[in-house]
Amino acid sequence: MFTSINPATGEAGESFDELDADGVELALSRAQTCFAAWRDSPLDQRTQLLSAIADQWEANKRHLAETAVKEMGKPITGAIAEVEKCISGFRHYAERGPDYLEPAEVQTPAGHAVARWLPMGPVLAVMPWNFPYWQVVRFLAPTIMAGNVALLKHASSVQGCAALMQQLASAAGAPDGLFQNLAIKSDRVSDIIADKRVVAVTLTGSEGAGAKVAAAAGRALKKVVLELGGSDPLIVMPSADLDLAAKTAVTARVQNAGQSCICAKRMIVHAEIYDAFLDKFSAGMKAVKIGDPMDDTTVMGPLSSVGQRDTVLEQVERARAAGATLLHGAEKIDREGAWMTPGVLVGLDPESDVAKEEIFGPVAAVYKADDIDAAIALANDVPYGLGSAVWTQDEAEIERFARDIQSGMTAVNSLLASTPEAPFGGVKLSGHGRELGPWGMHEFMNLKAVMFGGGKAGD
Repeated sequence: MFTSINPATGEAGESFDELDADGVELALSRAQTCFAAWRDSPLDQRTQLLSAIADQWEANKRHLAETAVKEMGKPITGAIAEVEKCISGFRHYAERGPDYLEPAEVQTPAGHAVARWLPMGPVLAVMPWNFPYWQVVRFLAPTIMAGNVALLKHASSVQGCAALMQQLASAAGAPDGLFQNLAIKSDRVSDIIADKRVVAVTLTGSEGAGAKVAAAAGRALKKVVLELGGSDPLIVMPSADLDLAAKTAVTARVQNAGQSCICAKRMIVHAEIYDAFLDKFSAGMKAVKIGDPMDDTTVMGPLSSVGQRDTVLEQVERARAAGATLLHGAEKIDREGAWMTPGVLVGLDPESDVAKEEIFGPVAAVYKADDIDAAIALANDVPYGLGSAVWTQDEAEIERFARDIQSGMTAVNSLLASTPEAPFGGVKLSGHGRELGPWGMHEFMNLKAVMFGGGKAGD
């Protein structure tokens, strides 16, 4: 049994039965049967279904958003924005998907070949709670367009979101078995990966979860895509617009209560402007409006759970023990639920254990760098490499950052955000593989070469 807990109040919400062994077997059988037909579906049928799903999400936007607020604490404005992003994701693949599947012709010494993208089968997605819709849609929309079918193992805390997504897909006309939510616990994932009917797996989550899923996929020799979070740097150089850089850094640290894989967690600031930036950034963090996540004016709500909040507070205490100074915030708010204030740390030893970790909450560590070499070295001095952001007007510096920062994505003078058009993913312990755009769809497709000789049949 899964029971949703409202992180703003601590109150129990809706409960959901766990899928038993027979239920899992039925789901896998349905997926196999559906794939046998869906793989041969015309492209216009797939695009029409994606458009219909987008229409269903549009019609149920408020209900989707409120369900996310109640299950994981996201402010309503952020929840609505997430739903709208999902709608754009479905529509993107409806519009561009056929182009992504176009075969390519190449010449060979013997004649020519055609490289074709073909579907593979049922794909399992293991997804987290922090963006309960968008994380799924990043996998679901291209999966449908590719001619594959989708199995979702969502986080235990957002089963209401998972059930609602499946309902809306069915309402849009999705064939039985095309998209199924598997309400199971994590300890059952390995057995599903091992099942011969599942051809691949994608996971967004922790490093530990990624290692377990990758090991299970490796034993079964199945394709895997992993997005495992990060400790993203935001570098500010002397030529930057300091006001905008500081404002954006605050947004990065408190949106979704700091529970975003790709939003900056480490602010690395050139020594010339360090004090000025720190003053602006610190003032912005103090001014963040914390309140009822159902209030349209709230900027930051609770964290997703009391456990998650306490983990962040424990990391702050370890940072202070390692020599860091807590300028302000990072305090538990005395009320029911998973509440805390945003915090700013300075003077953290970059070689300390906590400095190498991802702080998945509204706490920033601010570092001083003497020059661009020191900034890049500090940015790269963590085991992760998902996203990064740089603030500078110097074209040579932009090129240097783009080339030398070890990350899958770099935002220039802007907030890093995923978009349906661009590849999404990381390097090092942030995982491997890519989502979104044609790259995400092609991860779970068979690139098949069809070879044609120059002579007649039988030559």
